[in-house]
Amino acid sequence: MPTNIKPVTNADTSPVIDMTGIKKSFYIGTKNELEVLHGIDLTVMPGEFLSIVGQSGSGKSTLMNIIGLLDKPTSGSYILNSSDISLDSDEDTSHIRNKEIGFVFQTYNLIPRMSALKNIELPMLYAGVHGKARKERAEELLELVGMTERMQHTPDELSGGQKQRVAIARALSNNPSIILADEPTGALDSKTGHVIMDIFHKLNEEKGITVVLITHSHELASETQRIVTLSDGLFIDNPELSYSDNMTKGI
Repeated sequence: MPTNIKPVTNADTSPVIDMTGIKKSFYIGTKNELEVLHGIDLTVMPGEFLSIVGQSGSGKSTLMNIIGLLDKPTSGSYILNSSDISLDSDEDTSHIRNKEIGFVFQTYNLIPRMSALKNIELPMLYAGVHGKARKERAEELLELVGMTERMQHTPDELSGGQKQRVAIARALSNNPSIILADEPTGALDSKTGHVIMDIFHKLNEEKGITVVLITHSHELASETQRIVTLSDGLFIDNPELSYSDNMTKGI
């Protein structure tokens, strides 16, 4: 699988993510001001399976928060599905986040007192989806991730892998354009981790869903279509290398 390469672009297709010159600083205006991201350029096309690799302190969590609209850059441009995020109010940004991005976290973030079914319904409830439609959609998603027989179980009745399957189904509930997965196998054994990665591959290959994987694991990243490596707040890959270049060289 080719890695460390830019996506092949189509003049008729707009990027789902288009970042230019993204910088992020903390403690602005104080003597402790710290710039974590130093000018990130990132383009992700619809249907890509991309991994962002970086060690602790590389800035990948900060970048993930910006991609996921949980935080805003200090400067730079972020276009998400042709919408300039920098121009949106916090309320508009929250609405776009709930509609466009499905999150999968290492710690699952399921609500303990709710069944798997209700956990998946919750984002749709916030989005104003009618009760019957919510339930039908949640059941379909549980079937998609192989959890039909566990839909009435609460998280404490599920294994780690089962919890992550529910979390993936929940991430899909509002039909997002992007799945943003932050170390999704970090709390799982290797066998279960491979099962979870297989689900991401299925969603990407069969459903055409764009997946952005945030990880420190080069082994996991090697399963994706493209790898970008973050180090000290900057990407360190060769920006000129294309899919065709890699295929020609046999990489």
